[in-house]
Amino acid sequence: MNNPIVLGIESSCDETAVALVRGDRTILAQRIASQNEAHERFGGVVPELAARAHADRLAPMVETVLAEAGVSLADVDAIAGTAGPGLIGGVMIGLVTAKALAFAAGKPLIAVNHLEGHALSPRLADASLQFPYLLLLVSGGHCQLLGVEGVGRYRRLATTIDDAVGEAFDKSAKVLGLGFPGGPALERAARSGTPRFPLPRPLVGSDEPHFSFAGLKSAVLRARAALAEPTAQDIADLAASFQQAACDCLTDRTGRAIAAFPEATALVVAGGVAANQAIRSALADLAAAQGLPFVAPPMWLCTDNGAMIAWAGLERFQAGDIDDLHAPARPRWPLDPAAEAVRGAGVKA
Repeated sequence: MNNPIVLGIESSCDETAVALVRGDRTILAQRIASQNEAHERFGGVVPELAARAHADRLAPMVETVLAEAGVSLADVDAIAGTAGPGLIGGVMIGLVTAKALAFAAGKPLIAVNHLEGHALSPRLADASLQFPYLLLLVSGGHCQLLGVEGVGRYRRLATTIDDAVGEAFDKSAKVLGLGFPGGPALERAARSGTPRFPLPRPLVGSDEPHFSFAGLKSAVLRARAALAEPTAQDIADLAASFQQAACDCLTDRTGRAIAAFPEATALVVAGGVAANQAIRSALADLAAAQGLPFVAPPMWLCTDNGAMIAWAGLERFQAGDIDDLHAPARPRWPLDPAAEAVRGAGVKA
């Protein structure tokens, strides 16, 4: 089948998303519903509230997307749903919805790893991107470097031993009183700041391949506590200092991974943190210095969305990789299950 249509459902965290994607990379229709207002007063995502919102929104969103695309469920060739990793309540709701649609319409089910959705999303946006490529996958809960050798074929080169960079962004933003969601708020503050605070760069220059951001996050907390009455400029400077330190950590570790994965055709970044312009710029400079093309998805495709799940499902569908209705929902699901465990919180990988 040369041009199949796949319906994708994403509900792993606090975005409810549905999309229809065709094999020629056309996004026929998509909808994304954010829950920022519901979680803002808590300073972070409340899993039960997120799950309830998914339950309320998914069925109407599926109907809307089908109507906007002018197709019926009978015209869809497969149903793809995020099966993990993520907040298990939301994952279960999205996956059960996908299973129900697949069963009712007699369509194949593809249970998609949310991380694979991010990993393959650059191929949705860039038809020229070929395997194998080196991927820096940076999202709210994950920070890892992967050799992407093909659909379903991932070699983990590095992961975080404690916090992911997205967590460090969000927690630092909370310490600085910058609001929710923290990552974009900190980036905005950093634009008017100067990186004058001497923050650490954990593991930079180390022979160990992995990342560490807990110490950087704690250093922001200490620096903020040392400012008795911080001005708006102090906060902006501290935000800029954190962002610069995070960029330095990411580029140092990624440079090491480039040397360890010489077969890479490109350096690729994906995940929610890939929307950060300072990080994209630093990685583009690194790729240029190493003689590699740099590929980053458009901004909207970096954050959680249904199109990336539909595309990952489409790539798996074309490879003949179909799941049955017993596919489980998983709170954790590594892309490279054969990778060795690392010290600290490497279980997140």
